[in-house]
Amino acid sequence: MHPARTRGYFGIGAEGLSKSANVGALLRTAHAFDAAFCFLVGSGFDARAGRSADTADTPAHVPLWRFAGPEQLELPERCVLVGVELLDEATDLPSFRHPLNAAYVVGPERSGLSPALLARCRHVVRIPTRCALNLAVAGALVLYDRLLQHGRFAERGVMSGGPASPLPPARGHGDPVFRRFPPTWRRPHEEET
Repeated sequence: MHPARTRGYFGIGAEGLSKSANVGALLRTAHAFDAAFCFLVGSGFDARAGRSADTADTPAHVPLWRFAGPEQLELPERCVLVGVELLDEATDLPSFRHPLNAAYVVGPERSGLSPALLARCRHVVRIPTRCALNLAVAGALVLYDRLLQHGRFAERGVMSGGPASPLPPARGHGDPVFRRFPPTWRRPHEEET
């Protein structure tokens, strides 16, 4: 079994959670989908209680950042923050084009993401369901949708079942390209005359 590799990178986090088992399940899901990082915003997290759901011990393998509030949240350069929330104005997940480099954030089921964190999100997506989902389930659906969009898979068949033809082998990067002269930034400075 080999994990499906995707382009770009992503992280996932949660805001305002109090149930460590929910955080543990989200962390385990992030690790399974090969997240580059995880983060918590204003969340109490007891690592010992979280291990009941995070059997992969994700913080030992994936960086886990903790922030006191939305104002302190810092992400890598060019990383787009995407909120996951049941809002009428949010984009339905099946219609959403995932950024190449993204950080997804979910909130507690009862209250959702805070207005301060929603204001920091460039995009907000909603999973088209009748009611709120468990945050770990919501995170898993978002990451699976990202994998489908940025991963490399064979086309689905027209009929039920697997693909009609297997995925062709990856082309790689092609033949090397050699330069006749080194780029200007590598040339030694010429002495002024």
